[in-house]
Amino acid sequence: MSSLQRADLDCDVVIVGAGPAGLASALTLASYGIQTIVVERRPSPSSLPRANTLSTGTMELLRRWGLEAAVRGRAIDVEMQPLALPSLAAADRGEPIDAGFPTREQAALVSPTSPASLGQDELEPLLEGHLGLADCVRVERGFELVALEPPSQGGYLLTLLGSNRRRRIRARYVIGADGVRSRVRSELDIPTEGSAKLEERLSIHFRAPLWDVLGSRRHVIYFLTDEPEGRAVLPVGEPDRWVLAGRWDSSTDDLDALTSDQLNRWILDAAGVEHFPIEILRTNVVDYGIGLAERFREGNAFLIGDAAHRVTPRGATGLNTAIRDGFDLGWKLAWVLRGWGGNRLLDSYEDERRPVAEFNTGRSVRPNGSILPSSVGLNADVGGRIPHVWVARDAGLVSTLDLLGDGLTLFVGPDWDGSPHGGVAPTSVERLDAIAARGVGLGPAGSLLVRPDGHPIALLNEERGADAGGRSWGAAYAALFSALRA
Repeated sequence: MSSLQRADLDCDVVIVGAGPAGLASALTLASYGIQTIVVERRPSPSSLPRANTLSTGTMELLRRWGLEAAVRGRAIDVEMQPLALPSLAAADRGEPIDAGFPTREQAALVSPTSPASLGQDELEPLLEGHLGLADCVRVERGFELVALEPPSQGGYLLTLLGSNRRRRIRARYVIGADGVRSRVRSELDIPTEGSAKLEERLSIHFRAPLWDVLGSRRHVIYFLTDEPEGRAVLPVGEPDRWVLAGRWDSSTDDLDALTSDQLNRWILDAAGVEHFPIEILRTNVVDYGIGLAERFREGNAFLIGDAAHRVTPRGATGLNTAIRDGFDLGWKLAWVLRGWGGNRLLDSYEDERRPVAEFNTGRSVRPNGSILPSSVGLNADVGGRIPHVWVARDAGLVSTLDLLGDGLTLFVGPDWDGSPHGGVAPTSVERLDAIAARGVGLGPAGSLLVRPDGHPIALLNEERGADAGGRSWGAAYAALFSALRA
């Protein structure tokens, strides 16, 4: 019996893993109407906050998907800079630290949105709930990948095992978004470089009225300078969910030997007060490790997120890099499936995302990796896209980033008189006034062709629609499309 006959379901893309990376890919593919199946071994989204910092770039994507307001409504209202202080009670003596995220004032200059603090346990249901509005995507929970057969006449064949159920899915493309122990990566025989365990951290999840102690000094994380072992306290959920984190060594420390009195004492010491009500929710030990896949692609199968690059929590880049991976690969796969792009476009996924992964991996290894100028952090997060410029439209002001579509966007100056003819992908024309055009580097008769992710393809600033080589705009446009489809 052939693979084509044995499949229970078939689709264009299978995504293995319904974490932030996989859901970001699914949301992006859904906007193009691509038939997609997401399979996830967990029966429900994560119940732990895990990552709780959403970068500028992540918030720009959430804005694109119509989820910015929902995220703001659930996010903790904090400054996105760490605060270094002796204890929480001494917050008035705290010193802000630059950790690679812009302040609200800085963000307003470079983006229509700004970073936010929201736990992964609240973000994942938001993403998955929004995905439920798309008819072309289905999420299959409770199924674990057990085999991935090489592509044949119908594409890859995935064998999944659930509770007393076995299912086979055939797909033209496979996305491995299944975390640090990726089965997709294993099935593709892609090795990784790095260390699975650099150090350990103890995380104590608890509820306590710490905002009453901190007063108005509300920050994304608090580094305790008077506490041993580099301890830190961070808010992970409203109204009073917190984590106290510190170094741990399983070779000498015994998690089971920790008593409630000891845990409470550590929390009170960190707070710098004698007493307040504390509810211990759970304790767990987290391994800090890194891993970078040798390659992110094998044929028509791809790795994204932690399956491609594991980082430590330092710098809060793991979730954000994963979501940007998912979006980048999602739109490029959709373009190929729609006939707008070719193999070279798919190769650009790793070409463009690996440098970011390498930078964040190296940063997360350094003991002071959490400390980084915001300008450097922004460049790793959103570098390469067009500038954010406010543009007047009938409904009011919108950002140039809000004008990006699923196809190409052609920004033109007020005197441009060409036409976006000769292309294959849908192209929208956005005429800018002279000041807005200047903000994106255009002259009055110039034009700027931009990808869905905001990265410019071509800037033609010559009069009457000719490029620097003297070709008509239409000829230059056709040449660009030929390159994209290669």
